[in-house]
Amino acid sequence: MADQFTTAEWEKINSTLAEDPGKFGLPVRRYGSAVLGSFNIRKLGTASNRNSHVWRFLAHICSHFDLIAVQEIMDNLSGLRRLLCELGPDFGVIISDITGAFPGNRGLAERLGFIYNKRIVERTEIATDITYDRTEILKTLALNRAAINPVMERYGVYLEERQKYDNGEIAEKPKKPSASKLRMPVFLSFIRQPCCVSFRIQGHPGTAPYEFMAVNAHLNYGDPNHDPIQEFTALMRWIVERAGQKGKAYYPDFILLGDLNLDFDDPVKDKARLENDIKGLNKVTNEGVSVNFPFLDQHPGCQDVFRTNARLTETFDQIGLFSRDPRFPTYLQNPSMGQSPVGPDYGVFNFTELFARALKGESFAALSNAQQSDFYQRFQYKVSDHMPLWLRIPLP
Repeated sequence: MADQFTTAEWEKINSTLAEDPGKFGLPVRRYGSAVLGSFNIRKLGTASNRNSHVWRFLAHICSHFDLIAVQEIMDNLSGLRRLLCELGPDFGVIISDITGAFPGNRGLAERLGFIYNKRIVERTEIATDITYDRTEILKTLALNRAAINPVMERYGVYLEERQKYDNGEIAEKPKKPSASKLRMPVFLSFIRQPCCVSFRIQGHPGTAPYEFMAVNAHLNYGDPNHDPIQEFTALMRWIVERAGQKGKAYYPDFILLGDLNLDFDDPVKDKARLENDIKGLNKVTNEGVSVNFPFLDQHPGCQDVFRTNARLTETFDQIGLFSRDPRFPTYLQNPSMGQSPVGPDYGVFNFTELFARALKGESFAALSNAQQSDFYQRFQYKVSDHMPLWLRIPLP
């Protein structure tokens, strides 16, 4: 593994950031606005896996958010507690239990959490996961049984052979079928269950607060035309249907924040594909719910859509608004985002560019492919391989 940044290098990084935080997209605190965001902090587990410089840097990032959804929180919570200690008493947290693997089994197990600024954001009563119930799964199995049966047959044969091997009945250990052979042709359930928590943000005296359900999701990574899009379609369907149940949902407004693992490296081609697959993302539904994914659009102040992975090649992470409250920005406002200092606005804190400018004296894009790869190795594990994205909204 490549060497971590030295103390001297962190001093250069921090001084470069302090000179002009906005240059790299770090959202500054502005009176009259709240900043919501999402950050996949790679393998946020044991505190000893990162040094004090990294913890202070991560805390500095999170301190600029009023509510931030965090993915890849591991079972060991000492790192998360270290991060909260650096943030101080104004910040609270709520996390899920592990999801993605049965306890004790190997798999994609992690926790999902929210860190929030208690001076601005109030947690209310609901904390839950998002699942498809047994009736819905049985219906899907029945309607798609012809396509599902061959997959089940292959896996069943493997499990029978594996049990015989474990029992000593056969000498040769069976080979598990490849992932492509075991790929379900339809969505059944999430690999990692998204979590959903209710929050309130008070505004100026005499105004109604923002009240919304925040959904934190880390969807499965894989064939972009298969697992991620299946899960994303299912999650979209669940949220839109729930938001459309006027008078029944705890809060009628939902904000999705997370690593959705969407294939979005070619904005023109990929947006058209996503729009077709999801039957239109940025729109107003028949139930009167405004759906807005601003990171699918090019920000008016940028030449391209924002990239959210630290290699600057993909927009895996997204923020989506499903709202009835007209104070939340709709897709019609995306072309004019950033005109007011209190929002609405959106962006990404590009720490990859910060590191390159501070330590290489030039843009990350100016480095050769080999230089980019070597440089990336120095921070992808200790900081993260994803960058935080944010949405600024005016306070009521």
